[in-house]
Amino acid sequence: MEVRDPVHGSIKIQPQEEKIIEHPFFQRLRSIKQLGFSEYVFPGATHTRYLHSIGVMEVVSRVFDQLFADKLTNKDFIRLRQTVRLGCLLHDIGHAPLSHTTEFVMPNVYDLNLPAHFKPAKNTKATHEDYTLKSIVDSSFTESFDEVIRDFGVDPNMIAELILGHTNNAEYFTIENINYFPILHQLVSSEMDCDRMDYLLRDSYFCGVSYGKFDLDWIIDNMRITVMDGSAYLGISERAIATFDDFLLSRFHMFLMVYFHYKGVCLEKMLKRFFNSSPDEYRIPANIEEYLEHDDHFLMKVLRNSKNEWAQKIVRNSIPPKIFEAFGEAQMSNLANLENFLKNENIDYIKCSSSGRLSKYYDEGQSNEQNKYPIKVVREYNILSGQFHIQNIDEATGLFEKFSRSHQVNRIHCYFDELDEKAQKEIRQLVKK
Repeated sequence: MEVRDPVHGSIKIQPQEEKIIEHPFFQRLRSIKQLGFSEYVFPGATHTRYLHSIGVMEVVSRVFDQLFADKLTNKDFIRLRQTVRLGCLLHDIGHAPLSHTTEFVMPNVYDLNLPAHFKPAKNTKATHEDYTLKSIVDSSFTESFDEVIRDFGVDPNMIAELILGHTNNAEYFTIENINYFPILHQLVSSEMDCDRMDYLLRDSYFCGVSYGKFDLDWIIDNMRITVMDGSAYLGISERAIATFDDFLLSRFHMFLMVYFHYKGVCLEKMLKRFFNSSPDEYRIPANIEEYLEHDDHFLMKVLRNSKNEWAQKIVRNSIPPKIFEAFGEAQMSNLANLENFLKNENIDYIKCSSSGRLSKYYDEGQSNEQNKYPIKVVREYNILSGQFHIQNIDEATGLFEKFSRSHQVNRIHCYFDELDEKAQKEIRQLVKK
């Protein structure tokens, strides 16, 4: 099987993988848009999680073949290669309609009845990652792994562990006394994972913008394996630090200019108002087999058939105009004054707050689970010490510290034209201050 991809060109699919891709669980991703409501702003952004997932699998294959070029005939490394290929192929299989947009109406994670090894300690709201784990290890989709297991010895639970970032089966990933789980997980989820490498290029292409472009070939060519205390970690040559900086900035600019676009964010807020005001009209089921039906088309049909005012406004793309926008702290007092006026006058408005960090390293409240496998920088060979100098990526580039605080954008939307002249005049004065 061969897929013609506008981003990566021709992508080869192995015969054993076709059964997985053709399964209804994966085919459902054809109807899940990668960027949710962004197509209302960037009409070309109709690309789906289906092709993105195949693209991530292609990128990780290129990376693996570069890192392990001298081991590609070893059966144990063939097994690891297939495991990480499927980890990247299936990392998004649990996404809800409109991707991240509807996650806040998911049930509690305990309702999914995940196997004990994958059940979190707290019964918080489920995420698409929880549905992904359920799909891979405990659903009718799991049967699709039979042929892959037979040919490569790949265990679906190990695929799920790579996505989760924690393993109780280090021996599966250990070859010649080196544990390769850390580096393989980093290829699936890290500061420099194959998911980001694909979606930045793909989202940039389909949105018709240049913010997400970076030198993918140079980054891959300069990836390195660094072994420390018996475990292998992902590293990058020091000559590619500038390219890595460009990669980070590409992601940051995509968030500011595309992912945080005011219309797309406001539509998400409008959808939340629909869910809150009509909670019985749409629910995301905990049953993983029923979940198969829930894609973008299913949700949009619910919205079209609803008499809820917010559902109808979404269908008509009737977005309340943006009347104020605040970047950072300097304009927060003006924002507060405007909000107070709108509340006192009983004027309905929507407040949208978007915040993002350049790096996971500085996420507050993290248990350090996400960044316990930091990217390494491999410096040039030191003749005097007889070894390479290795350091963490945040020690080699100043961008992590520079963007350690969230970059926040706050906006106020309301149907300004529907207000009386007195209210419009007062709002204009508050906005100008």
